[in-house]
Amino acid sequence: MSQRSNRRRSVTIEDVAQAAGVSRAAVSKVIRNASGVSTAMRVRVNAAIQELDYRPSVAARAMRGASYTLGIETPPPGNQFFTQIVNGAGQALDGTPYQLVMAPANGGREYGAIEALADRQVDGMVVVSPLVEPAWLERLAETLPVVMLGRHGAASHYDAVVGDDVQGTRAVMAHLLELGHRRIAHLTEREAVTEPGSGSPHSLRLLTYRESMAAAGLDRFAQVVRTGQTEADARLATLALLAGPDRPTAVFAGHDQLAVGALAAITELGLPPGEVSLVGYDNIDLAGHPAISLTTVDQSGTEMGRQAITMLLERIAGRTEPRRHTITPVLHVRRSTAPRAAA
Repeated sequence: MSQRSNRRRSVTIEDVAQAAGVSRAAVSKVIRNASGVSTAMRVRVNAAIQELDYRPSVAARAMRGASYTLGIETPPPGNQFFTQIVNGAGQALDGTPYQLVMAPANGGREYGAIEALADRQVDGMVVVSPLVEPAWLERLAETLPVVMLGRHGAASHYDAVVGDDVQGTRAVMAHLLELGHRRIAHLTEREAVTEPGSGSPHSLRLLTYRESMAAAGLDRFAQVVRTGQTEADARLATLALLAGPDRPTAVFAGHDQLAVGALAAITELGLPPGEVSLVGYDNIDLAGHPAISLTTVDQSGTEMGRQAITMLLERIAGRTEPRRHTITPVLHVRRSTAPRAAA
């Protein structure tokens, strides 16, 4: 007798995986029409679905509406800005039946972290990796509510929460120029993160930095320094920068984690803010500590997290038209910046 006619219980995704000889995650990918699935695997999974009379449409509904969990994919742990985002997300979930599940994208494994959340049957997810291909994310968002955090650009099937990175960077550059600085360096991440046209926050910050230097007639003083994501990386890159023949009098760090590393190098060399001023971006909690007192741009990570979850719950409730929410940044001036010392 066939398994179809002898079924005593509802067929599960695990049953399909066992019959097809593949993992549960592979079955989920076939159901979601995700990338990275071979033709042979797709044929085996679809054959098992037909034999077992498994209904992917029912499973899809369960993934979207029955688990009462929401996923959030984040960069690797350590950046306090993303702690703010998660705190804001948690605040938006107060009074709801939903729980938050986090999946850090360690080692640049953004796609794996996102798919892992989808395979856990979350009802929707917030994505915080602006380098994920828009077309890939659009396909995912056709079957699962998604809010992208940080990336600029149009979308058809998912929502976005972004900071106004152009306005924030212009505020940084205007502040440093008003203080009399001319040799202003920009400390940022690897080229993949700042690729022109990618819509990533760091690409817009780099572009606006260059435009600001050009508008001030300071192209010849522009310096772009690449580094890794950690404070230790930024410290070493800043030490090398300040040991060079054309030492800048100000450094604009692409985010506060880099700025904290740069501050360690500046302090190690005994340089006061008048000789090397420093500005960060994000306004992490540590930035306001009296021992740090970092001038930085506040783009309200907590509000970003709240808005992302609010929009995600709207998606789950049935909204289909894409929405975008833009956070207005505010520059907080502290002791890490000062007028340029007289030559």
